[in-house]
Amino acid sequence: MSVTRAILFIILVTFFTFANNVRANDSREIRNAEKLLAMGDYDNAFEKYQRLAQEKSNPLAKLTMAMFYDYGWGRVQDRKKACLWYEQAAKHELPVAADALGTCFENGVHQKTDYSQAAIWYQKAADLGYHLSFCHLGALYVKGHGVAQNFEKGTSLCKKSAEQGSVPAMLQLGQFSLLKNKDSANKIALDWYAKAASYHSVKAQYQLGVMLRDGIGIAANSQIAREWFELSAAQGYVPAYYQTALLYYHSPKNPDNGMWNERELAKAFLWLSASIQRFKNNDELEKSKQMFVEVNSVMPATWTEALNKKLHVHLNKYPLSKLPVVK
Repeated sequence: MSVTRAILFIILVTFFTFANNVRANDSREIRNAEKLLAMGDYDNAFEKYQRLAQEKSNPLAKLTMAMFYDYGWGRVQDRKKACLWYEQAAKHELPVAADALGTCFENGVHQKTDYSQAAIWYQKAADLGYHLSFCHLGALYVKGHGVAQNFEKGTSLCKKSAEQGSVPAMLQLGQFSLLKNKDSANKIALDWYAKAASYHSVKAQYQLGVMLRDGIGIAANSQIAREWFELSAAQGYVPAYYQTALLYYHSPKNPDNGMWNERELAKAFLWLSASIQRFKNNDELEKSKQMFVEVNSVMPATWTEALNKKLHVHLNKYPLSKLPVVK
């Protein structure tokens, strides 16, 4: 999350909601701290937020302290410390903090994993108006973690988040539907992934590629699948690199000479190169390397320099630190 987005997130979700609970003097100090954070002056901003959090027990300052550690602003990322601050902020009934605390309990970050506590805090965050928490709670019902397993209730809760425009909830609903492994459910999954893709979700775009490639919930269409994979890859989503290259490499050859279309061969080279640069020690990396040898052996050597320049531009545009999280 960028600093600008994070500040807007804090201000819109928390500050205005709880402004009546913050003294005017604290409000001025918070605004000064926000300015320092926006300028990237992490050390001075941290010092001000820490003082407000510790000396004045300011709820917004406590939440921001959690985010300093959660997102590694000017310091080493430390999820355990982040969770301890989320816990303090959640006691002030801040919905964002309550949801984050639920995640801390679910993942066993600052204490042992406790699904029951996770469910309690997700419910509290949802009651306070944080709609994504409905889906977090719903996932616990689907899995039967900390609550009695109830698939229908879980999907119903998650749907509340999705209907409010939550892309993560849409992705989760797509995954829930695929678990049923039925044609009707697969079509529902396709609809949710398409909805998420309309919000420019690279994960949804990739998943649509998978469904079109394999004919899940829709007739298989490798060409349209490739378009979805490439759209995702072009935005830095690493799993899409190899899949895009694979479909370009296996595209129909010229019937007259049995050779690849030049554009498709070049695309296969480009996305395989990106895959090799980004993947770390997994099956896709080895597959990419093997296919790259084949592509490189039939591709004119004169193309390499120009394609490597394009690769360099793409990798610089999507550095590792800014890539979408792969889960």
